[in-house]
Amino acid sequence: MASLDLAWYHYLAVFVAVYFARWFFDPLRAIPTVGGPSLPLFSYLAAARWIRHGKYMLQEGYDRYHGSVFKVAMLDQWLVVISGPKLVADVGKRPDTELSFHQAAGEFVQTRYTVGHEAHRDPYHVNIVREKLTRNLPAILPDIMDELTVAVHEHIPMNDDEWLGVNVMRAALEIVARASNRVFVGLPACRDRKYLDLAIGFTLDVNRDRATISMFPSFMKPFIGRIVGSSAKNVRRAIPILKPIMDERRRMLEKFGKDWPDKPVRSLCAACTQHGVGQTHARSLMMSPKNDMIQWIMDEGLSRNNTDQEMVQRVLLVNFAAIHTSSNSVTHAIYHLAERPECLIPLREEIEPIVQEEGWTKNAISRMWKVDSFIRESQRMNGINTVSLMRKAQKDVVLSDGTFIPRGTLMVAAATPLHHDEHVYTDADAFDPWRFSRQREREGEAMKHQYVNTSVDYISFGHGKHACPGRFFAANELKAMLAYIVLNFDIKLEGDGKRPENIHWGPAVIPDLNARVLFRKRKASA
Repeated sequence: MASLDLAWYHYLAVFVAVYFARWFFDPLRAIPTVGGPSLPLFSYLAAARWIRHGKYMLQEGYDRYHGSVFKVAMLDQWLVVISGPKLVADVGKRPDTELSFHQAAGEFVQTRYTVGHEAHRDPYHVNIVREKLTRNLPAILPDIMDELTVAVHEHIPMNDDEWLGVNVMRAALEIVARASNRVFVGLPACRDRKYLDLAIGFTLDVNRDRATISMFPSFMKPFIGRIVGSSAKNVRRAIPILKPIMDERRRMLEKFGKDWPDKPVRSLCAACTQHGVGQTHARSLMMSPKNDMIQWIMDEGLSRNNTDQEMVQRVLLVNFAAIHTSSNSVTHAIYHLAERPECLIPLREEIEPIVQEEGWTKNAISRMWKVDSFIRESQRMNGINTVSLMRKAQKDVVLSDGTFIPRGTLMVAAATPLHHDEHVYTDADAFDPWRFSRQREREGEAMKHQYVNTSVDYISFGHGKHACPGRFFAANELKAMLAYIVLNFDIKLEGDGKRPENIHWGPAVIPDLNARVLFRKRKASA
């Protein structure tokens, strides 16, 4: 028995020695640590602090190591953080063979376990969003506006002149899900209560599941992913709802070929009028039997022999990206607007003549500079995450400042500290709704400061070739939603009129989930 105990002590000593040796010779040890010690085991204390105080740890690192790099501990690995415009530009232009956005996103979302291995292995849905969704914005915007009009009044019901308290986050989830799915799956599915519950539930479950899975080391993640697996259940439940749509599309494809009928536009002139586009673009719209996400996914998925389940995964994954980001963003913006109801007047003065002249077209929305500025400033002040520009090193890399990044390292840029840097933005901690519309009025800067534009100083959407591919769709949807609310409602905060505080959990920035904003039917004098 004594010899057995001695053997166990021997094995334990060897394990500890190897563990410390790996730490001692780890190249990341040369990168300064923020938030606590980097010693083995003790780093878990810093990882726990990251969950609740990540915003302050990032600010500390940004202040101490601006223009260089530092690292913070997460429960499953180290996170290397870059700061300063030179490194943002450097990382943004690196090829995928060196620093991969896709692999990093898979780490943050835990895509293999929250969605599925196939969606992680072959993310063709990203190109669909970047190319087809963006290119078809003029055609699909009328449908978005139609759905927004219906959904807004369902979830913010007018009651004569009385003020109505609305849980903004919940209403935003519902409205964004409706408007987005008008483009993703079309009518009537976008109004199907079971489907909407699944789409919203999938979004919430992915966020919850990825937070849980990220707490465990790599070798345990497949097992934990099968246990938590809430998002996978939603995929299985969505199949009976979406399969009839997919079966009908297949039937039409088999019967008529790629250019099957059921076109909503019957003539070139009608296409130009309906979508507000030129004849060349109108012809391309008329050649598309269905301009919606599920059809584009089917076109790609069937050519890859994807199963129905794998294609439904893609539909819900696109839902996750759209609903999660847009509902948070519009909630942040409405909280700012409710805190500053005096902004309603200049916004209405901009929106009303444009809509009267052009209607709710893409060109009309692009002319709403104040709306654009308001949302961009809200994104600067809050953001979806405190970090951006996520990358994973696919090989050993040396950054422009000489920092060695070993293969497998997860990297991000410090977004919140950058966006609140007084050297970059005047009165950086103050919400200035017209900050960017004023800058756009300068000669040659009309495009530079619009909402969708990224730069080394504005990285809410990332930067470089992997800037968020869905930002053009999101921007038009958000601007249309905010503009419609501004035209139709008076808004103010309950209580003391102070904007609800954000919640920070790890890198996530979450608007207050329970705050209520008061709405009433717009009065003519407002």
